[in-house]
Amino acid sequence: MAYYKGEGRVYKGTVKDVPGFDPEKDAAALRKAMKGLGTDEDTLTDILVARSNEQRQKIAGCYKNLYGRDLCEDIQSEVSGSYETLLTDLLCPADKYDAREIRKALKGAGTSENVLIEILASRPKPCIQLLKKVYQEENGRCLEDDIKSDTSGHFGRVLVSLLQAKRDDPSFVDHAEAKKDAKIIFDAGEKICGTDEEAIITILCTESRPQLLQVFQEYQNLAGKSIEDSLKRETSGTLEDVLVAIVACIRDPPTYFAEQLYCAMKGAGTDEGTVIRVVVSRSEIDLEDIKAAVKRKYGTTLHTMIQGDIGGYLGKALLKLCGRND
Repeated sequence: MAYYKGEGRVYKGTVKDVPGFDPEKDAAALRKAMKGLGTDEDTLTDILVARSNEQRQKIAGCYKNLYGRDLCEDIQSEVSGSYETLLTDLLCPADKYDAREIRKALKGAGTSENVLIEILASRPKPCIQLLKKVYQEENGRCLEDDIKSDTSGHFGRVLVSLLQAKRDDPSFVDHAEAKKDAKIIFDAGEKICGTDEEAIITILCTESRPQLLQVFQEYQNLAGKSIEDSLKRETSGTLEDVLVAIVACIRDPPTYFAEQLYCAMKGAGTDEGTVIRVVVSRSEIDLEDIKAAVKRKYGTTLHTMIQGDIGGYLGKALLKLCGRND
């Protein structure tokens, strides 16, 4: 799947179907790697990282047919920590992954706002529609209701608006309307957290990508600064985070994810959860483009960043998912 493919924006993933794929052979190799004393982590990594998500589902099916065992459960009993998270994430069906991550972000004490922002701000309309359907089927709960109960204020309203998946389909750019929308955002100014927030939310959450790009340009012409600069100055906290994320994803999704990875690994400590989620979810979509964005924006490679921050089997697996070091 390629985001914005209809707009001539076809991105490249790092993981593809393996030619000559034999799910029974892979299932047997995985069982051997976990049977008896000790675990052969290299085999687990080599097989699960190199296969596409569709192929992993076939391996899991063969594993259950051959051995009467659940592959995910066996992996969870053999490995632990973030490495376990990565392997089980790889085995999650692609159409269920976002719903599972959203549920984890909402479940229990506290809410992981960064996960909600990343997923809802970056996914196109068909993915949001699928997310709501799968979330209901998997959890027996309404995603919109859960988000409303776990978030509040303008931040919650933005998430609910994104969840409606009402963004216009690309057609043509209305330059007059773009100037009007830019003026609405500009006039909000200091009042961006006041009476005009609903108009701004409507514009950012419903206009098509080509239309919004024109709005951003008209705003730059009018204000003499980028819309991101104004949002950062006039908003704060999670509202700032989600609005800036929407703009970033409209401008260029790979650059947005490059920034997410960089922030997850810079400074003391590493947010392994974000690194795993981004690499896994984008590996078959646009991870090659994200790698290029990392190099262009930060003057280093994603491989170098991972090698400097994440070791062990988790680091090795992430590097394999990233493909070539370029």
